[in-house]
Amino acid sequence: MTITITAFDRSPDGGKGLARDTRIRWALEETGQPYDVRLVPRDEMKEPAHLRRNPFGQIPTYEEGELVLFESGAIVLHIASHHAGLLPDDANARARAITWMFAALNSVEPSILEIFIARILERDQPWATDRLPVVLDRVRERLGLLSDRLGDADWLDGAFSAGDLMMVSVLLRARPSGVLDEFPNLAAYVARGEARPAYQRAFAAQLAVNTRP
Repeated sequence: MTITITAFDRSPDGGKGLARDTRIRWALEETGQPYDVRLVPRDEMKEPAHLRRNPFGQIPTYEEGELVLFESGAIVLHIASHHAGLLPDDANARARAITWMFAALNSVEPSILEIFIARILERDQPWATDRLPVVLDRVRERLGLLSDRLGDADWLDGAFSAGDLMMVSVLLRARPSGVLDEFPNLAAYVARGEARPAYQRAFAAQLAVNTRP
């Protein structure tokens, strides 16, 4: 059965790999699964056709036969659970990898997204200037704890896994603020993720969509 994912017709980041469809592309590339992409213009994301795929009118979504999924974490977990390459065979290591997936989405990403909210969505508010340093300090605190845990290891728990894929994807969103570079081991960790051939293919595919005429 053909796998089809949805992505922005034109990503807000211009194809820099920050949109969440990059995570799905990367997971599919790591596991060697071919896929098609349905591009969705922003003005169609809240139309009935797309809302049937994602009730919140967001991307990405995943379709395979009668199966339709939304939420990037759920999609990556499904891919990793059904195709070799992203989850260890050992049951305990597998559980830890899944734990890191949840940690990326629940313990790390929310504070990073607050940077975007403070800098872009709330920048015209009278309290925006005072709020941004507070937001950045919260991110630093969370990244500091992650940095301590990673130490000088290449990956979070032994070999590269879906947990690393998700964590690298989340940390990439902190790079534009400059805060990621305050933690050299995390910056190097992200660079290792970006250097993986599967990531390079996923990034190139998304960039091609956003730089086409």
